[in-house]
Amino acid sequence: MGVDVYRGRDPRLGRDVAIKVFPANASADPGRLQRFEQEARAAAALNHPNILAVYDVGVHDGAPYIVLELLDGETLRRRSAGRSLPAREAIDFAVQIAHGLGAAHENGIVHRDLKPDNVFITTDGRAKIFDFGLAKLVDTEVSGVIAVAGILPTAAPQPRPSLGLGTSAYMSPEQVRGVPVDGRSDIFALGAILYEMVTGRCAFARETVGETIAAIVREDIPEIHSSDSQVSRPLEQVLRRCLDKDPSKRFQSAQALALALSAVGSATTLSAGPALTPSSPSSTWRRYVAVAALALGALALGAILWSVLFA
Repeated sequence: MGVDVYRGRDPRLGRDVAIKVFPANASADPGRLQRFEQEARAAAALNHPNILAVYDVGVHDGAPYIVLELLDGETLRRRSAGRSLPAREAIDFAVQIAHGLGAAHENGIVHRDLKPDNVFITTDGRAKIFDFGLAKLVDTEVSGVIAVAGILPTAAPQPRPSLGLGTSAYMSPEQVRGVPVDGRSDIFALGAILYEMVTGRCAFARETVGETIAAIVREDIPEIHSSDSQVSRPLEQVLRRCLDKDPSKRFQSAQALALALSAVGSATTLSAGPALTPSSPSSTWRRYVAVAALALGALALGAILWSVLFA
């Protein structure tokens, strides 16, 4: 967006912050100013541990600014660095992102530009969604929006995204076609991110933007579950449902996706099981109890997955 970001200090509360400043001499560009305002309005309406916090907004010497939570860590793009992550780690990040998206969607906000570059992983392992510069406010009466709109200039709404916006490899089929989108478009993007986390390669990226768009619209992901793969069959089923070309066949909410991913993650942990070593008869009995408990847990998780994936 061509903005400047500074590390600052809030003297009143005694904390370090990030200050995102839109250059005053560039205010003649209404498109850039509108995107900056959109980010402020969208993010200020949200308060969730998996979304970058907004502390303040305003205008100084004609330059709008946003005061943001200062994070320590790296983007998901840098964290993965073109390699696959362990399945449990990737699923944990995806569950957190899904929870953040769920909060945004409940407030009538669709991100529309979700990608590894717009997810930050803190040093303590928390995923934070940021950069709502392309977000679409589905409901103009979202809590908190009016207050921010009173500080920054009010921009005319954009009913449908331009094909040039966002990163094409993570855009949903309906987004690249330029039709109205809802939260299920973000679910598609999260599916593409999760696919990349567990395989180390982008699901739809091709040599050109045109070829990438064609792949998003026409091609399905190849089979990725195998005996030597860390991708389980249930995880592949979750990915395929996220990346379905038809929005009505995807998970219909980010909360439903988070539930399915949590069940897959728990099943992945259970499948490893405890280390069993030869021991006394009493310890043998305890092993049988432990195996039975694991089996019951696996059955319960299987029932959850079945209800979420095929309901």
